[in-house]
Amino acid sequence: MSDKEYEAENVTRRTALGRGVGLAAIGAASVLTTALSDPPAAAASGPVRRDRTADPTIETLPRRVAGIPLPTSEVVRRTAAFVRGVSSETLFNHVMRTYLYGCLLFDRRGVPYDRELAFLAAALHDLGLVEAYRTPTERFEVDGADAAQLFLRRQRVPAERVAVVWDAIALHTNIGIATRKRPEIAMVAIGSGLDFTGNGLDSIPSDIREEVLGAYPREGFKQDALDNILSLCRTKPMSVLMHPFAEVGRRHIPDFTVPTAEDLLLAAPFEE
Repeated sequence: MSDKEYEAENVTRRTALGRGVGLAAIGAASVLTTALSDPPAAAASGPVRRDRTADPTIETLPRRVAGIPLPTSEVVRRTAAFVRGVSSETLFNHVMRTYLYGCLLFDRRGVPYDRELAFLAAALHDLGLVEAYRTPTERFEVDGADAAQLFLRRQRVPAERVAVVWDAIALHTNIGIATRKRPEIAMVAIGSGLDFTGNGLDSIPSDIREEVLGAYPREGFKQDALDNILSLCRTKPMSVLMHPFAEVGRRHIPDFTVPTAEDLLLAAPFEE
């Protein structure tokens, strides 16, 4: 399928959803060509800098951060450059920490996984929070999964690998489901969840945590994440129907109209 055909398919699907957004929302339940040689050695920790004289579509990544190797393929570095280019520094650092935390936890458990695939899924997992990739009605996880799918198709990534990335992104806020899937899917939910809530942080030694944060600082992540959640609640409220973000909307937004699961149940048109 060509890019134009894929985009036309998405437009058709989203138009149909838009016409029946109430039913669609109620039905939702609930978070390249050749490989390059290794890049020049970089510090294991400390801020990551891009060489502005080099190809702007290629991100210079460190070889390791906190003992975790970063994959060196061209698609990895193009993905990192793409995400850095469309994201705030705070969001970019979050997705990089997601990869590192996921690897740290799974490596300590001895769980085998595909490191390149884990990186692609983690790096692309929050594209749905970027304004350019938001649709009027979809959950942000689905927006992000769709955007990642289109990007990876353009990089000639095999369809079966793209499908794993799509699932990892679409499921990353539902850890109970994601952790029943293959490791690269579970890692995004666990790594992003650790960065969001701190769950599992105690299992990572303090010196390792400091190396991760030295390389990719939080940069006001808590407030940035809250702002993103409230933005979704204000601009596309039905996308958070039966989603954990709806509780944030109810707390902060006066007259927030998104119904609860109880409201939906009691409003069902059945005689009892």
